[in-house]
Amino acid sequence: MSTIMPGTSPTVAATMPWGDDLKVAALLAVLAGLSVAAVFPYVLQMLPVTTRASIATVPLPVLVVAQSLQGALVIGMLSLLGLRMGHRVGLGAPLLQHWLNRRALPAVALRPLQSALQGAGSAVLILALAAFIDPSLPEMRHAPAEAGAGQAALNGLLASFYGGIAEELQLRLFLMTLLVWIAARLRKAAVPDGAYWAALVLAALLFGVGHLPAAHQIWGLEAIVVFRTILLNAVVGIACGWLYWKRGLEMAILAHFSADIVLHVVAPLLGAGL
Repeated sequence: MSTIMPGTSPTVAATMPWGDDLKVAALLAVLAGLSVAAVFPYVLQMLPVTTRASIATVPLPVLVVAQSLQGALVIGMLSLLGLRMGHRVGLGAPLLQHWLNRRALPAVALRPLQSALQGAGSAVLILALAAFIDPSLPEMRHAPAEAGAGQAALNGLLASFYGGIAEELQLRLFLMTLLVWIAARLRKAAVPDGAYWAALVLAALLFGVGHLPAAHQIWGLEAIVVFRTILLNAVVGIACGWLYWKRGLEMAILAHFSADIVLHVVAPLLGAGL
């Protein structure tokens, strides 16, 4: 990202060393695998009691290790593809490329504090929207398992690593990059800003769609549930997509992590969890 700008020819992008991207992707794969392991307490907390009982036939440590290894492999491969495609369209992980491969940092200011605040601000907006929408939700079909505020906050803290790392690698580094890369291939010229906006919005909407199975477990899939799920998740998705485009993957990860801290740690402690 630091040296290849939107519209760079595929020939120039192809000269970026595979080894450099492999190092970055390997680190991201390890982090993704660890984040998959970390999200398990939160997942078990959110599952209905009957569903938790049905998966108890597999020893939990075995399930955690298997899912973590699978996550590391799959997300690591997606990350490598995203890094390779990103050279063509000016997207990527500038800080990791700088730290691991000594590449020059981009001229744009990364602004980590502002990125974290942007993520936290998107979470506050989500809570406000939820407070407005939730009275219209149907009754819960299967309530999540009961957890005290402290336990819920701890589980939420661990889950925040999954949101910040694994989801950003899949939705931003891979999917958003892929969409912009396709636009670049079709145009065979510089990619307009509209293509980046379309890609980040579509990735954000798909991020919301990906949360529908969990919503279905709790409320079913009435129209208001679908609307709420896609809208609330798209808020943070759009914020992170913009940061990925303008400041790089690391700032998107930081923003997503900050948003999840507000939603899944601070809110439960204040009794305002989603």
